[in-house]
Amino acid sequence: MFPQRLDSTVAYGIARAMMDGFNRHYRLFRAESARAKHRFETADWHAQQRGQRERIEFYDLRVKECVMRLEKEFQASQQPMDVWQQVKLHYIGLLVNHLQPELAETFFNSVTTKILHRTYFQNDFIFVRPAVSTEYIEDEAVGTRPTYRSYYPRRDTLATELQRVVTDFDLHVPFVDLERDIERVHQAMLRHFDHVKLRSNFQLQVLASLFFRNKGAYVVGKIINGFQEVPFALPIVHQRRAQLVIDAALFGEDDLQLLFSFARAYFMVDMAVPSAYVQFLRSLMPRKPRAEFYNALGLAKQGKTLFYRDFLHHMRHSSDRLRIAPGIKGMVMLVFDLPSFPFVFKVIKDHFPHQKDTTREQVRAKYQLVKQHDRVGRMADTLEFSLVAFPRDRFEDELIEELQRFAPSQVEISDRDGDGQLEVILKHCYIERRMIPLNLYLQEAFDTGLDNPRAHQQMAHAVIEYGNAIRDLVSANIFPGDMLWKNFGITRQGKVVFYDYDEIEYLTDCNFRRVPPPRNEEDELSGEVWYAVAKNDVFPETFAPFLLGHPAVREVFLQHHAELLDVVFWQAHKDHILAGHMHDVFPYEQARRFQAPVPAESI
Repeated sequence: MFPQRLDSTVAYGIARAMMDGFNRHYRLFRAESARAKHRFETADWHAQQRGQRERIEFYDLRVKECVMRLEKEFQASQQPMDVWQQVKLHYIGLLVNHLQPELAETFFNSVTTKILHRTYFQNDFIFVRPAVSTEYIEDEAVGTRPTYRSYYPRRDTLATELQRVVTDFDLHVPFVDLERDIERVHQAMLRHFDHVKLRSNFQLQVLASLFFRNKGAYVVGKIINGFQEVPFALPIVHQRRAQLVIDAALFGEDDLQLLFSFARAYFMVDMAVPSAYVQFLRSLMPRKPRAEFYNALGLAKQGKTLFYRDFLHHMRHSSDRLRIAPGIKGMVMLVFDLPSFPFVFKVIKDHFPHQKDTTREQVRAKYQLVKQHDRVGRMADTLEFSLVAFPRDRFEDELIEELQRFAPSQVEISDRDGDGQLEVILKHCYIERRMIPLNLYLQEAFDTGLDNPRAHQQMAHAVIEYGNAIRDLVSANIFPGDMLWKNFGITRQGKVVFYDYDEIEYLTDCNFRRVPPPRNEEDELSGEVWYAVAKNDVFPETFAPFLLGHPAVREVFLQHHAELLDVVFWQAHKDHILAGHMHDVFPYEQARRFQAPVPAESI
């Protein structure tokens, strides 16, 4: 029971210090996000990526700072539970009229669980459910921007208003030809909404901040005409040195789903009220969970909080059981899922086969590398959890046996809460969006028979997309290591995404070599490697036997991606990256671009 009176001055001091810690965190987070505009204007791409990486570390640093302050000033871990009961109530009072209350609640949870050493979401003194509504929050301070701007064009002023949409962002770089770009957007837009009759509510609503990621800036908004609402995004890129173009016009939920994919790096967006941005974005993509919007905006801890709330809600309203995930079992990760829930859970095994020369710490470092790197739409984002509890009766016995056999150090089965119900507690796990493993997707086509046109198309699409995924990873300075089909999955949008990171390496750390010719007939007939292989040596021509055993797969692969088997391709990209070049990887098809801009590096 929480106290009916708040009589502890220490409790208020702790609550105030925690709020100060959160406010410092969000102030620094927002300042770093705001700097993305200047980096875009000056085409400082390496600084842009560095800023994206470093911002990820902000949260844990601020939590650590806050914990240290609370211990130093209040001996917080030694305070009795009745004081901590009051801390939460004081903190709720401080959330009134706060612009980021949901983020502040998550910060409170992070700090409190560090101090009390209790398991997340099992603690009576944290925010398992939100205490403060995020509805209708706006920054009403003088001179601040609203969440979104509204424009009310007439039929004859639509192009003019579109131009105002772009110029209102006050980019300090001229466009090569803004009027030309606006006319292209105008013509594209007319094809995507019913403009024969403009209704009385006809308007454009556009989020007030640009969305920055890598070498692009994105205008995000929607067209409203009567009952019709059409999401849109306008990518702005550098064409020539210090000149801009609108590169494409994206329309509809599917286009924006790709832009905000879980397999892409986080955006840098200057937001006073994140919940208002999430609410607007959900109106554009209602099928996307709120957790993924917070992740896309760089607020990954809030994304974790919402994800876990969604998961607990789903567990209460479902009855299926957690099982070993379908597909080929991995040598490093034990993977399981709940059939009715669109995510998979991955636990690092305690021991690996001899061919896997790695450690638990190295595997975790690889996953952290992916978290901080540009994922270019080809590497799944992961949520990392510690001490996650599940009801024992929701596990299939076979899965429990696998966990106890391969990862006993990571599993505890106990009645931790003393409520008479056994729980399975995982000390550490990763959670990823579920995809269809590419080897199973291909097998579906083979089982149907490639003489079936749809099955053949499915196979060809998978093989072509697989090669495209490899190319995009290479452009981002990533060598996937284990390139087998089973380590890739296909999303509901038909994109191939990599998700097995234990052998991932920077492309620039690899040594690409040709297989030396056999020295003699014995070498030629030997099933063993006759040449020396160092740790990071890669022989692209050896990929074919593992990947192209099926004749139809081989035919499609060689037609579209034969150069991936040639050391020249890999070495050329490595040299290009070492020379400082950053490749363009667009979150939309090349065919959607208005033109192929001349790279700034060539001007």
